[in-house]
Parts: sequence; structure tokens; C-alpha cells
Amino acid sequence: MSSSLVLYSYWRSSAAFRVRIALNLKGLRYETRAVHLLHNGGEQHSPGYVAINPQELVPALVDGDRVITQSMAIVEYLDETHPQPALLPADAAGRARVRGLAQMVACDIHPLGNLRVLQHIGAQFDADDERKGSWMRHWISVGFQALETMLASSKHTGRYCHGDTPGLADLCLVPQVYNARRWNMSPDDYPTIRRIDAACAELEAFQQAMPEQQPDAPR
Repeated sequence: MSSSLVLYSYWRSSAAFRVRIALNLKGLRYETRAVHLLHNGGEQHSPGYVAINPQELVPALVDGDRVITQSMAIVEYLDETHPQPALLPADAAGRARVRGLAQMVACDIHPLGNLRVLQHIGAQFDADDERKGSWMRHWISVGFQALETMLASSKHTGRYCHGDTPGLADLCLVPQVYNARRWNMSPDDYPTIRRIDAACAELEAFQQAMPEQQPDAPR
């Protein structure tokens, strides 16, 4: 068990959500330092946090004198420094499949709904919450349609995205399903995604990582 890890996080950040799941699956203790993305114009823009992450995004993980940014890099760092339980398959083809599934969410769906993107749409194009919601549902649907097809048609899909052990793809999928529900989009049209999300929801590692369970969540 490690107690030297510090996670700079925001309770509703999908990217921080991924990292929390990974830390929990690994059984690693960590300290949460909240970075509120809306208070005072966004605490991610404060000089103190910019010194930690010049990109002004969460999460950031501090491990001793190391600072690791970008959720996918953080998760793979954790997988390499704390190999068990593994978040990636042992074989090259399996790792490629899992990374591909994970990146469909982390690189193609999630960035289009990032807070700074929605803020820009609102400011630049006068988009209200209804239009932002329409934007979000469109891009989540486009991504989920492809992801559902790939998961449902593969012999490698098991209880989770790849086999019967949760891993990198699942910790990307679950926060995105949470976001879909937040934007009033039901996952019922995507039965494989819905099933995998439900299986993950039974695990304590995922339960403890939920946004509402975080110390900075509204009470």
C-alpha cells in the first residue's frame, strides 16, 4: 500500500474519475486535493495549480517528486509501477484492443464534452444549456454506437470490456456512461455498454470512485 500519492481532482471530472477507479482497483491509498473547476473562475487557472500542471486541467498525480498529467498516462504509470492487478492484458493484441476501446472514449467522445469546450461554445456561439445538451448527446451517441458494435461483436468481450477482469477500457467507459445519464441520455439503446456498466457498478473500486462519493462533492 502506498500513501505518498496525491491526486489533484475535481469530483465531476471524467478524467479524474478514471484515475480514481485505477487507484482503487490497485488498492492504493492516496490523498485527494480538490481543484474546483468553477469556483473563482476556475481553480485550475490559479498560479499554484498552474505550477503543478501548466495545461490547467485535472487530474494531476504527484508521486514523490514526480508529477504525472493526463489521465491515460497516469493510469498506465500506475499499471507499470504497481503491476497487480493488471489493467492491461498480457498479450500485445489484447493490449491494443483495450487501448483502442479506451481511446474511443478518452480521445474521441470525452474531449468534445470537456468543460472548457462547453464554456467556449456558450461564449462564442451563445449556446444555452439546451443546445449544449444536444451537442453532448449527439457526440456521445456517435461514439457509443461504434463502441457498442465493437463490444457486442467481439469474442474477447466478457463480463467487462475485455474478458472477466476490469481494466483500462472499463475505467474509461464507466465515467462516460455517468456523463450520458447526466445529460439525460439513457444507455438502454446500448445493451452491451449498459451490461458492462452494471457489472462495474457492483465493484467497490468503482463505487468508491463515483463523483458523489468524493470529498469535494456538494453535500
